[in-house]
Amino acid sequence: MLEYCLIALAILALLSIVFEDLIHINKAKTTLFFGCLSWLILFIAADSKEASAQVQEQLNENLLEIATLWLFLMSTMTFVAYLNAKGLIQNLVQKVVPQELGLRTLMFVVAIFALLLSAICDNVTATLVSLGLLQAFKLEAKQQIKLATLVVFSVNSGGVALITGDVTTLMIFLDGHLSMQQLIVLLIPASISVLLLATLLSIGAQGRVSASLVSAHFHRIDIIIATIFFSTIGATMLLNLLYGVPPVLTFLSGLSLMFLVGRSIKTDAEQTRILEYIREIEYDTLLFFLGILLLVGMLQEIGILGKLAEQYRNVDPRYANYLAGAGSALLDNVPLTAALLKAAPDLNTQNWLGLTYAVGVGGSLLAIGSAAGIIAMSKIERLGFMSYLRYFPALACAYTAGYVMTLLLAEVIA
Repeated sequence: MLEYCLIALAILALLSIVFEDLIHINKAKTTLFFGCLSWLILFIAADSKEASAQVQEQLNENLLEIATLWLFLMSTMTFVAYLNAKGLIQNLVQKVVPQELGLRTLMFVVAIFALLLSAICDNVTATLVSLGLLQAFKLEAKQQIKLATLVVFSVNSGGVALITGDVTTLMIFLDGHLSMQQLIVLLIPASISVLLLATLLSIGAQGRVSASLVSAHFHRIDIIIATIFFSTIGATMLLNLLYGVPPVLTFLSGLSLMFLVGRSIKTDAEQTRILEYIREIEYDTLLFFLGILLLVGMLQEIGILGKLAEQYRNVDPRYANYLAGAGSALLDNVPLTAALLKAAPDLNTQNWLGLTYAVGVGGSLLAIGSAAGIIAMSKIERLGFMSYLRYFPALACAYTAGYVMTLLLAEVIA
């Protein structure tokens, strides 16, 4: 009975996201409410001190994961808020991308940019910077939604081939199932699927768009902080690869360096202003993450993910991996992957590559299925669950094509 009650709460949370525009309640508030309520019920339902202690332990683990993500997002978003306010990102777009170009061309530029950026840095940073690229152009609401959808899919695709690009890829690598040389092959199907999606979304796209002109005057401190930001991205990859340093620690170090460098500004007003860029972060995004991860943690606690992993072992891996990836659009791909690894399936190289691609990209099928999607919903005003869902057929087609290409390539190299 308890299990059904908690599953019902998770479904209600999902429905509150889907029908946000109808009920006029911010999705961050509803998911946080249902997430907290589900854990309160778990504590109340504990029938012994041992059971209560176990729930407490699971909650602590869940909160640790959430706190890590929160701090990482806070650090990244503060950097991006500063660079946006100073016009650095917009100015960079003006120098790299033509001031005026066709809408169809812009789609391919955005797709390739987001794909390559997410291949060399984390998904959160890649999403924020890629959305900054979009916002530099004068786009209609529908065009902006379509391009934001393309960014989400491209960002999630770009990280699957590198252990620094996606947590699930790192988990499968550390479990000893694939080598770096085998993983890098995933760049081919990832690129093909992104270009396919860009082609599908560009059907009927007409006209030209122009970038908003930004006349910004940079100070020495702005260039230094921009350098710290990009150096932090590089250091995050390097330190994680060589010494296993968590990305959140490196980014917090970079943020602290940004604030220390801010001391070189002589005016107290500007010094205070640098510290206050944290206030420009969209806390709705962070609260939405909190609610979603509390709900996923609850589903893990009551054994739903474990049951899915058991069912996974009874299905042909080629189909099971595809469905697991699609399932990660509803359930966070990290605990889902952890549950699948715990089930210890007997897979060959081809199917391990298929699983890696699926759990890395499958979350793109729904707006709530990945960090990139949640950030996009907070950044793009008109982008919601239903407006994103409008492009589900194209997303599913690109995801399927990428998955099939992964299996075919893996069969050749195996």
